[in-house]
Amino acid sequence: MKLCNRWIVMTATVFLLCGFHATLRADPRVVGHFSALTPGGELPETWEPMTFSGIDRHTGYSLIEDDGRTVIKAHSQNAASGLIRFLRIDPAKYPVIQWQWKIDHVLEKGDAKSKQGDDYAARIYVAFAFDPDQASWWERARHKSAAAFSGKEVPGSALNYIWANKAPKNSILTNPYISESMMVAVQSGNNRAGRWITEERNIAEDYRQAFGRPPPEIIGIGIMTDTDDTGEQTAGYYGDILVHPSGSIETGSFAAWDCNSKIRFLSMIPSLKVFVRYTAKCHCFQNIPHPQPYPGGQ
Repeated sequence: MKLCNRWIVMTATVFLLCGFHATLRADPRVVGHFSALTPGGELPETWEPMTFSGIDRHTGYSLIEDDGRTVIKAHSQNAASGLIRFLRIDPAKYPVIQWQWKIDHVLEKGDAKSKQGDDYAARIYVAFAFDPDQASWWERARHKSAAAFSGKEVPGSALNYIWANKAPKNSILTNPYISESMMVAVQSGNNRAGRWITEERNIAEDYRQAFGRPPPEIIGIGIMTDTDDTGEQTAGYYGDILVHPSGSIETGSFAAWDCNSKIRFLSMIPSLKVFVRYTAKCHCFQNIPHPQPYPGGQ
């Protein structure tokens, strides 16, 4: 009986600790679940082409397998276009965006401060609703005309999370073409080129820093690799994109530990040592959130 009770206590302890991780952070919402798709297959219907007038050469986007998972590869040679998913997200409720990306190399002539260098090997584009209260009469009239011409909702402002050529990391610059489009240099240079990087940014904080006011509703999130201004070529790779209601888990919390740290901790308890070794590969030790997709697929 004592042995049975001890086994029950050990089991409950392990799963309680594992379950404790899940309660510390609310589930994210999936914006782009590319890893669930098939390499070589069709791009998700919920992601639409984003093209620009006067630019005939478009970046090529395709689903490929890279490092054992499906991602989107964007190859661009003297071209520009993106993919965008139109959706509605309240940045007050979901202020944090997380994504994975990789590049072949930055663009040699890239320069976030000039029109001639306004190209990036990779960027995450966040579009916000037009806020008439922050606009002049002329801006309201111009926006109304643009929306009528395009037949779609036209953003009033945007944040571009870019992999820059030489702009300092975490610097925020005004786009040389559009003043209401701000560029945030998340990565810069070739030091980390060729490697997958997971990024996380607080959209609400970045917007306040860039525009000096709280962000309006998010109406679209996109990806783009472009080379039309520099005339060069490169490739960017995009993994899954999530938004969630809080930032990174606080340092020091049990949930922030990786799988091996949890195992080492539990192994320090003599009565759990054998049990932990036996169950070390249990999925409950994996520090991976289970995303919940928006209605409508990927």
